[in-house]
Amino acid sequence: FYGYDQVYDQRNLGYRGPTFAYAPMPDQYVLLALQRFELGRRERRPLFAEVDMVSSHAPWTRIPEMISWSDVGDGSVFDDLPVSTVTTAALWGDHDKVRAAYGRSNEYSLTALTSFVQRYGDDDLVLVVLGDHQPSTVVTGLHPDLSHDVPVSIIAHDPAVLDRVAGWGWVDGLRPDARAPVWPMDAFRDRFLGAFA
Repeated sequence: FYGYDQVYDQRNLGYRGPTFAYAPMPDQYVLLALQRFELGRRERRPLFAEVDMVSSHAPWTRIPEMISWSDVGDGSVFDDLPVSTVTTAALWGDHDKVRAAYGRSNEYSLTALTSFVQRYGDDDLVLVVLGDHQPSTVVTGLHPDLSHDVPVSIIAHDPAVLDRVAGWGWVDGLRPDARAPVWPMDAFRDRFLGAFA
């Protein structure tokens, strides 16, 4: 449907480690595979990639931990790492525990992402990082004022990239504050393309 030139997934990324609840492989491995298969190639054209990081996806019953990038290998190292596990019924039956697990899963994903940028990013790397939906009501509870808003961040080493969006009223960091503007996704898309086209 989207006309991708190449699709990578659990069938062709060479991962030999365990699954992590919903995630067939940890986000750290996914990002390293992006580096190995695409970004690290000596001769390549500019790359536009969609990278789905799913370690923060429900049920949050088995959350990976960050390890040294040089130790990741084919992922089999994750077989030997201690990981606390809990059944979905036990976790989802305790609102405080499920919120904490959801938070830990997001912390892991964002740590993997920021660590990846620090280790492998160069001046040409630009990331648009966004959530695809709000947390489940098992995390948030049922509130009539819940929205469908998700945070969006632009991450880049080159200050000129951020200069192009300086007028958007965004704040520094990965967590927007209450003053952050709220736009529909199509409005963000149009602003982004307008800034960089």
